Amino acid sequence: MHAIVIEDKRLVLREVPDPVAGEGEVVVDVTAAGVNRADVSQRQGFYPPPPGASAYPGLECAGVISAVGPGVTGRHVGERVSALLAGGGYAEKVAIPAGQLLPVPTGLSLQEAAALPEVACTVWSNVVDRDRLRKGETLLVHGGGSGIGTFAVQLGKALGATVVTTARESKHERLRALGADLVIDYTTDDFVAATKDFTAGAGADVVLDIVGAKYLSRNIDVLAPNGRITVIGFQSGRKAELDLTQLMSKRGSISSTSLRARPIADKARIVAGVQREVWPLVEAGAIKPIIDTTKPLAAAAEAHDLMEAGDHLGKILLLP
Repeated sequence: MHAIVIEDKRLVLREVPDPVAGEGEVVVDVTAAGVNRADVSQRQGFYPPPPGASAYPGLECAGVISAVGPGVTGRHVGERVSALLAGGGYAEKVAIPAGQLLPVPTGLSLQEAAALPEVACTVWSNVVDRDRLRKGETLLVHGGGSGIGTFAVQLGKALGATVVTTARESKHERLRALGADLVIDYTTDDFVAATKDFTAGAGADVVLDIVGAKYLSRNIDVLAPNGRITVIGFQSGRKAELDLTQLMSKRGSISSTSLRARPIADKARIVAGVQREVWPLVEAGAIKPIIDTTKPLAAAAEAHDLMEAGDHLGKILLLP
């Protein structure tokens, strides 16, 4: 098969051995694979794959099962699936633990389904499973124009939350159409003041942050009493000073999570939660995959350039 390999921080299409379905795995012929900022970090040398994972980048895909390994039940050759991956999506084929497979939601194409697994599992595991966002609360999503952001805006709205998000001005109209109640231009406006003004001083109950160090103190400022902050990215750096009295005065909490390196059993639990609680919202049309651009697999480098430029809205997909 062909796959994208990383050579001297460059993405290169190479012919490589076909994957084999091991115990508890299936092999999927990839129709489309999502591009994520974590893939860019891996290419740059900052985010190596966990032990045992494919060395090729790619954290989500959709396609058709072409082989079923020993110990797998309930799956069959020819089945259309999407999947959460620890790596290997930038390829024509990938071996996947069966517990990380998701059905293709009714009414969606394989390309559309490929835009969902990583963002759905990331957002659900943090906003719902960890932070327990409730109807009537306010969710602040940083980076609303990203794949994570466009999904989080839709999920928050579907759960009955007031949704505030930050994004460049050019993306505001689209984000409001996806359900955002307030969109703040982070390049010109203070998201703390804007959010507090919009919520009559209350602030945000849940903050989903992809920015990291630069926003830490301000995220606490914007937090409502008993609020929860989850940091899932470090685009502005990894280290910042934390004033614990500031956090304590809010009775707030901060967590920071990653998905890729979690044990297979934990990923299977998250995937099951997404299928149970999120897929019905997708099939009902309350959440839609937002795809900005598709590129052939050989143009993976161009896809990374688009990701780093930050002008896209939603997902970038590669098509083997």
